[in-house]
Amino acid sequence: MRPYKESPVATTQLPPGIAFIIGNEAAERFSYYGMRSVLVVFMTQYLMNASGQLDVMSEQEAQGYFHLFVSAVYITPVLGALLADGVWGKYRTIIYLSMVYCLGHFVLALDDTRMGLLLGQSLIALGAGGIKPCVSAHVGDQFGRSNQFLLSKVFSGFYLAINLGAFISMLAIPWVLEHYGAKLAFFIPGILMLLATVIFWSGRYRFVHIPPAGKVFLSDVFSKTGIKVLGKLSVIYIFIAVFWALFDQTGSSWVLQAQKMDRELWGFEILPSQIQAANPLLIIMLVPLFSYFLYPQLNKWFNLTALRKIAIGLFVTTLAFTIPSWIQMQIDAGLTPHIGWQLFAYLLLTSAEVMVS
Repeated sequence: MRPYKESPVATTQLPPGIAFIIGNEAAERFSYYGMRSVLVVFMTQYLMNASGQLDVMSEQEAQGYFHLFVSAVYITPVLGALLADGVWGKYRTIIYLSMVYCLGHFVLALDDTRMGLLLGQSLIALGAGGIKPCVSAHVGDQFGRSNQFLLSKVFSGFYLAINLGAFISMLAIPWVLEHYGAKLAFFIPGILMLLATVIFWSGRYRFVHIPPAGKVFLSDVFSKTGIKVLGKLSVIYIFIAVFWALFDQTGSSWVLQAQKMDRELWGFEILPSQIQAANPLLIIMLVPLFSYFLYPQLNKWFNLTALRKIAIGLFVTTLAFTIPSWIQMQIDAGLTPHIGWQLFAYLLLTSAEVMVS
């Protein structure tokens, strides 16, 4: 068996494993966002009981379940980080939890009952959340001092891969659900996650594998200095958590609201779940606009620190959520507002995301 590299090679070129990491990320994000985009529609229209009869959830129940799942995806990264830095290392953590992730997708595809939903989503939450803190850190591990100047370019490609995967899946998987049913709509993300795992495994001899620190990692984290650093970071993370708690309503209440709107756009009727594709598309468009135009202009007026960007982003988030509130008042009054209003809300919310992230 060939030995794994444990330190970066001195070079001014891109590390040889980067293409495998970016390919893995694009396929994994396709699988996650494709599944997530149709989750509420599945629970309210396609969920079955053990006898093969419809056993759907109410809108309120589906929203609650959706946000419970998303919360689990945000909690399990703590476990993933502990396993990666303390026990398995990043590569093995990603591989092992990716297998769990694949299993979750295939459980959803094979069992459309509440039990299948619970088991499948639990496995996906463990897999998707568990690998979340590892992949971007694994990118950084591939670089040494001589090629660190390429990191920003690589992370730009990494971010582009995430959003391209999300955009394509959020258009495609709702269409598959509408025309071919839930089994295929969940099976395709499973295949993409399996592909992501194979791509990542294929790069194993090209990666730098930083060994886990073991008990030293835990002692560092829970030392006085470590706890002090975590305390300072937690102040920022509280505000970021508020943003994402609001943002994730786009996968639940905004989808349900879109079902009651006029969704014809340029002669085509958009499916309610497909509206979510506006977010990754807008990110691809807005990130360079903000980086090369908006931020330099704002810096002429005041020092645009990271905290100030977060504050502006949270203010824009508040503005964004006035729009679905107004839309809902129109729906409650018996009207059918156009989906363009929700797309405008996406523009504001995505602008906020770019500033908060």
